[in-house]
Amino acid sequence: MIVKSAELETVCGITSKLPEHTLPEVAFAGKSNVGKSSMINALMNRRSLARTSSQPGKTQTINFYNINKEVYFVDLPGYGYAKTSLEVKEKWGKMIERYLKKSKVLRCVFLLIDIRHEPSANDKLMYEWILYQGYEPVIIATKLDKIKRSQIDKQLKVVREGLGAKKDTRIIPFSAQTKQGREELLEYISSLLVPVTELDNQSPCI
Repeated sequence: MIVKSAELETVCGITSKLPEHTLPEVAFAGKSNVGKSSMINALMNRRSLARTSSQPGKTQTINFYNINKEVYFVDLPGYGYAKTSLEVKEKWGKMIERYLKKSKVLRCVFLLIDIRHEPSANDKLMYEWILYQGYEPVIIATKLDKIKRSQIDKQLKVVREGLGAKKDTRIIPFSAQTKQGREELLEYISSLLVPVTELDNQSPCI
């Protein structure tokens, strides 16, 4: 996939009505400081279309980016930020759950995990919750540039075992800084862009 156009089309808050798209969607989930906005910008080849912040927990909406007028990248609210109130966390959880249940064109859920660390309790909960919603998440191991090349295999094993993921669960190492993993991820997303009718509304990630 070559990204020729990218625009932030819809921003949905807690009480917003979710858009009903006919184009396929792929969603990105991850904790607040995992580098999700930086990864989305790297995928779109844009510097700041997805807003990054030094303050974790800033993404409080579901953001829909129209890519090439053929697919939507869906940026879900970050989770696990300690200073966020329990009430807000519950509202974000319900908002994400509503999206996962209502979207008829969601092809895949990508879960971002920091490759440097063992998955947190919140990461494990999110992984299990995505499975419970009927999706088999693809893992994106972010911040690849922060570790040595010799550490990659070891850390990927830490991520897989920490999540309790199956041996065939796909994990894509990714660096927003060097763009390593970008082509692999875009190629995978491109493979999902078959007409919804051909899949009978069943996601390849299910």
